[in-house]
Amino acid sequence: MNTYVLITLLVIAGPFLLSFDKKVSFWKHWRGVLLATLPVSTIYIIWDILVTRRGDWWFNPQYAGDEKLFGLPPGEWLFFITVPYACIFIYEVVRAYFPRRIYKSHEQKTPKLVIDAAAAAVLLSISFMIIFSHLDYSFLTLLAFITWILVTLLWNPWLFRDSHTLWFMLLSQVAFLLINGILTGLPIVLYNPDAIWGVRIITIPLEDLFYNISFLGLIQNVYVRVEGYGISRS
Repeated sequence: MNTYVLITLLVIAGPFLLSFDKKVSFWKHWRGVLLATLPVSTIYIIWDILVTRRGDWWFNPQYAGDEKLFGLPPGEWLFFITVPYACIFIYEVVRAYFPRRIYKSHEQKTPKLVIDAAAAAVLLSISFMIIFSHLDYSFLTLLAFITWILVTLLWNPWLFRDSHTLWFMLLSQVAFLLINGILTGLPIVLYNPDAIWGVRIITIPLEDLFYNISFLGLIQNVYVRVEGYGISRS
């Protein structure tokens, strides 16, 4: 078993063992996790295959092994299964143990501040996409980030007003960046300097933050729909 496979299995080990906690009962949500993960991870796997072939990033055989399927090592395939499972587990823990607050105004279900912030994020991202259109990974991560914002506003706008979403994003990003730090620190994943800004959070390319938010945010969008969550539910 190579290092990358071991890391991805460790990611899911804790959440799986705690899935039978009585208050969370995460095992009851396995169907929802599968239905949410399958379409989103499929899109991101296709993205991964294409940009790996293009050379935006590659995998260190010392830690990822030499075996590949469509250019991706086993650990990378497992990544798109174990990480969503672990992060949706975090979401259900937040729902079970954190008090919930829905932020809204008296005039609107979705406060103007949320709409303005989303619009500003989209416009700023588009500006950076134009400026850095020659950086492949930077361009695509910003496109994914914009997609997440628009999908949420159009499909589940209440998520932007839900304190559970804020905690989910904060905690899952901390966990994601920890794992990503290992992947980029060893390094298991190496990036083409001609495809990224070159700005890093220690060893993690800044683009990965936008990638992570969009990936987990889109999975959350599908998950809450499958599970029937909404502002009227706790």
